[in-house]
Amino acid sequence: MKAKHQRLTLALIAVVALVGAGMLAAWALRSQASFFYLPAEYAAKPPEEGRAVRLGGMVEKGSIKTAADGVTISFVIHDDKARVPVTYRGILPDLFVEGSGAVAEGRRAADGQFVADNILAKHDENYVPREMKGMTNEEARKMIEGAS
Repeated sequence: MKAKHQRLTLALIAVVALVGAGMLAAWALRSQASFFYLPAEYAAKPPEEGRAVRLGGMVEKGSIKTAADGVTISFVIHDDKARVPVTYRGILPDLFVEGSGAVAEGRRAADGQFVADNILAKHDENYVPREMKGMTNEEARKMIEGAS
């Protein structure tokens, strides 16, 4: 076999190996991907039971209820078109309040309820840490410089 044909054969084998490795990696990670749903999308076409997804929207006012055990919380995430009940067992982030944005990471249960494993609270662009609330920009700058 000529040297030119050997190089061509090696290049072809390398390309096939790379494509095969990419396909194998994609197949292995397909069940690990976490898809994002809005409440309307979740209600219209819910994911299959047990699939890891993220559900994002606003926490409905008056919907946060704490169970008797003190760590199980149920609430409703909604948008303009749909409401999705969510159950979470754990400690909520400080920024998680009614009327604010939240992302729940979890799975759909057999009864259609969303069971969250993790809650991410979203804040608006005007967020200020509790310690810096009421400070002027100059005072905040001095506090930050003093901490460094």
